[in-house]
Amino acid sequence: MSIKQLAIVCGTHGNEITGVYLMKKWQKNSQLITRDTFQTKLVQGNPKAYEVNRRYVDQDLNRQFSKASLANESLSGYEELRAKVLNQIIGPKSDPKTDFVIDLHTTTSNMGPTLLMPQRGRFYNFLAAYVKQQMPDVTVFCDEDHKHNDEHHMVCTMGKYGVVVEVGPVPQSVLRHDVFEQSEALTQVILDFVDLYNQDKLPELPASIEAFRFLKSLKLPLNEAGERIGMVHKNVQDKDFKQLNPGDPLFITFDGDVIPYDGDTTVYTAFVNEAAYYDNNLATSLMEKITLEIK
Repeated sequence: MSIKQLAIVCGTHGNEITGVYLMKKWQKNSQLITRDTFQTKLVQGNPKAYEVNRRYVDQDLNRQFSKASLANESLSGYEELRAKVLNQIIGPKSDPKTDFVIDLHTTTSNMGPTLLMPQRGRFYNFLAAYVKQQMPDVTVFCDEDHKHNDEHHMVCTMGKYGVVVEVGPVPQSVLRHDVFEQSEALTQVILDFVDLYNQDKLPELPASIEAFRFLKSLKLPLNEAGERIGMVHKNVQDKDFKQLNPGDPLFITFDGDVIPYDGDTTVYTAFVNEAAYYDNNLATSLMEKITLEIK
């Protein structure tokens, strides 16, 4: 299937402003995101949250796009309603008019440029391989790609295909030059891929690439009342996509007691100490390292 309609969503989270400023740049010079084989649409995901400089107004917009949530007419929060509007602009999810969605995000975690893919398949494998070939410093993150697309709740799953560009570290509501450049560069590589894919002109790709697949999230240490009693250990801080072995320091309590990782196998961390996840007391995601075979 060729990609004819592509959407770039910017500002899904109101205090992740890199995407919004890229959108403003591209609105002034649309040739930067124009390719011969498809049409590109720019969409600001959550303008109200951007105006008030918050991640969201009522709910996280990037958690509202499961097929069940979109069909639930009783949901009435701002982001729940905004999701339905976006679904009409980009989707509808069951039969989308948009072939491919790129959703731009930043993180406070030290993840560098990351390509997050919520689905599996030949198209995604080719995309990941091309991205790694063109930008070797990009990390490929397979996020619950075992799920059917209808279950996924992210903005990018409104299209027939979709990915997240996730770059960090950058504080919330801050522009950082290197993160801005990496976000734009990764987006441009994805646009180039789609153009070459449509023309059946992809270069020879590597036979396999390294990637990471999400396993689960861990919470910060809490007491019985749900209050935090510790924090991420300094040995883990800023070590996104690095090994975490059984017995390694993971948390440290405010009293100085080290809490080790109690798993049975080596895993890898991502979204380490992400500021946006503190409302749920999430400390880090755990990943397994995998090999994507490019066929």
